[in-house]
Formats: sequence, C-alpha cells, structure tokens
Amino acid sequence: MTLVVRVEKNARPAQTDALETAARAVLAILADGRSTGEGEWAEAMTAWQDDRIRKIVKRSRGIEWRRAESVPGITMTGVTAEVRVFPPTPVDAVPLELANLQVSGTDFEDSEDPAAPEPGVPVLWVNPELDMSSGKAMAQCGHGAHLAWWALSTVGKKAWAAADFALAVRTASAAQWESLLASGLPVVQDAGFTEVEPGSRTVIADHPLLTR
Repeated sequence: MTLVVRVEKNARPAQTDALETAARAVLAILADGRSTGEGEWAEAMTAWQDDRIRKIVKRSRGIEWRRAESVPGITMTGVTAEVRVFPPTPVDAVPLELANLQVSGTDFEDSEDPAAPEPGVPVLWVNPELDMSSGKAMAQCGHGAHLAWWALSTVGKKAWAAADFALAVRTASAAQWESLLASGLPVVQDAGFTEVEPGSRTVIADHPLLTR
C-alpha cells in the first residue's frame, strides 16, 4: 500500500501531524465502502490483508502531487499534513504517477513538544528506543491503526469512523513502553526490510475500547 505525503518546498508538515494523518488515512481506506463487499478495491484490499500489510510512504509536491491526486485513492488532511492513500497493488503494478516518487526526504520536525493526548482518544505509542525516519514512522503508525481496527468490534469501528478516526501519536517513555508491552494491546512487529532490525516492535495501539 502506497501513501504519499505532500511536501511543498516551503511548507513541510509537522512530525506528529504527519504521523497522525497517515494513520487516519489508513483507517479511512479500510472503512471505505469501496474496500469491502463488492467494492472496486475490495479484492485488492482482501488479498493484501491476507498477506503482509506492507506500507510504503513517498513524498511529492507541485505537479507530482497533482498527478498523485489523479490516481484513485483517499486524501486525509491534518493541521499541517496532507496524505493520500491508495489501494494496494503488487510492486510491479504501482501506477506510474506513484512509482517514481521519492521515499527519501520525509524527515519532519515538531516546532514544540506535542501536548498530552485528550482523554479517551486512541493513542499510537511509538517505541522510544528506535530511530526511524518520518516516512518509516508514518508507515508504522499506519500499521498500528490497522491492527487496532482489526481488533475492534463492528460497533467500535463505526464509533471510530463517526469520530473521523480521531487519534494521537506520541513517543512512549521507556517505562510506559514496557508496561504497554505487557498490556495485551496490538503491537506492530516490523519485518525489518528497512531501517530497523527484523522483529522490532515499533508501535503499540492503545484504543480505549480494547482495554475495557
């Protein structure tokens, strides 16, 4: 599954907003009617979810972004970030408008530390011991949201969709991370194709409906 983040020359997204927007984009395509039943993306989404739910994040700007917008998908907008997500395809069948986009250059920063998450909002906790590029972290947060979605009941999924997939992404403290690992919440374990060692646990999805 390809996600494309918009990175204009003088308008780079903030780190946390990029992570949150990517995760929300993944949820949006999972919940979309085209991804289920007889929908036009359903076959591709089902085949992908029966295998590895691999995601890759690329960047674009200007005319590249406009070309990406012409490919069927869903755009999610945050405060500073725009992320477009596309139905999964085999590696050799990625649309040309996406295939040549760059993976590098997705290193973002926050101008200040993010505030504590609002009570009741699902949180994707990032492993404090891993050094990941923004693009890699965006993909991992997408995985975390995906695993939380799978774990929710139909009622829970509808409630999250009705809330526009509200969520927060924060980096856990070392003590928090250890506690979360023992909580039974969904944990992303990376295959290790890029940046981190195989088996690295990158994100834990802490959705309130999964702890009741």
